[in-house]
Amino acid sequence: MAERNIVHLDLDTYFVSVERLNNSRLVGKPVIIGGLGDRGVVASCSYEARTFGVHSAMPVKMARQLCGEAVFIRGDMEQYSKYSNMVTDIIAEAAPVYEKASIDEHYIDITGLDRFFGCQLWSRELRERIIRETGLPISLGLSINKTVSKIATGEAKPNGMRNVPAPVVQPFLDPLSISRIPMIGPQTYRLLRSMGIITIRTLSQIPVDMVERVLGQNGITIWKKANGIDPTPVQPWSEQKSMSAERTFEQDTTDVDELERILLRMTEGLAFELRQKEKMTSCITVKIRYSNFDTHTLQKRIPYTSFDHVLKEVSKSLFHQLYNRRMLIRLIGVRLSNLVSGTYQMNLFEDSPEMIRLYQSLDTIRKRFGKHAIHSASAMV
Repeated sequence: MAERNIVHLDLDTYFVSVERLNNSRLVGKPVIIGGLGDRGVVASCSYEARTFGVHSAMPVKMARQLCGEAVFIRGDMEQYSKYSNMVTDIIAEAAPVYEKASIDEHYIDITGLDRFFGCQLWSRELRERIIRETGLPISLGLSINKTVSKIATGEAKPNGMRNVPAPVVQPFLDPLSISRIPMIGPQTYRLLRSMGIITIRTLSQIPVDMVERVLGQNGITIWKKANGIDPTPVQPWSEQKSMSAERTFEQDTTDVDELERILLRMTEGLAFELRQKEKMTSCITVKIRYSNFDTHTLQKRIPYTSFDHVLKEVSKSLFHQLYNRRMLIRLIGVRLSNLVSGTYQMNLFEDSPEMIRLYQSLDTIRKRFGKHAIHSASAMV
């Protein structure tokens, strides 16, 4: 099997970088993005703020105590989505196969390009083009698979590039902390540290069956990553990557109130699926089919989100723009597309985390009793 060449691109302190792009006075200062009230949560912070011990998901009140001199800014997902799409457009134009892993992270499979351009040269030129056309700092890792290239990107930060060719993969990985391996969260990290496993080299040399006994089936994957093995392909990303729901009526209807409630319930269900899969959407489409089978759709690009209350307002607005003929309707549907990885963390720009906790509580109920177990009043039929 031919050796692969995989690029990983990660926009450095992305939210902060966008804010600095729009306000140069923030450059060099500790910057914290998140809710502005004391009950808010940090969504992102600059390297300068990190030196004070500030980190993502920390309560804003604690961040103020650690770094009172920081500039606190409420996040602007509309701006962050805009610049993310700009970067994706540049990559899509240049790359043979790319995957948008999150709002600020991409993988590219450039296997075979070494015969024509040289993979390192091609990667450097792409990174320079992104910086030149967007003004955003971005780090890049190039190696034989997604795991090693992602770790290489982390080592290249801030705003750098690291190439790790096949012969030096293991020497590159060996001295690094096990925390650098994707899939190793805080709990797994503490467990392995309690066993005296600190570096990737130590983990890579432990018999795989022993790792499996300690960590279960995931232990095998983690052990392979520690040994520089990751066959995971770059998943081609497209604007059509989506999830949808439709409802065909036994009897055609013009009951606008009922149509709206059904649409909102479908939107709620899709939003729940998004959160379950740790995805977010930046495009929503509503579809209606009239009794004569004429089908019409209308879509809108939005800032990345997975929140019901945001998506429902958009779907409701699109429906009322779309349904203007007052003919009998046979089918109604909604689709969420342009999906990327992302969780509640991306929505921590509220003044307080109550909204996050509300959604977590609703999702807990849905996971236990089914996604239709609970709905908002507006979606009740």
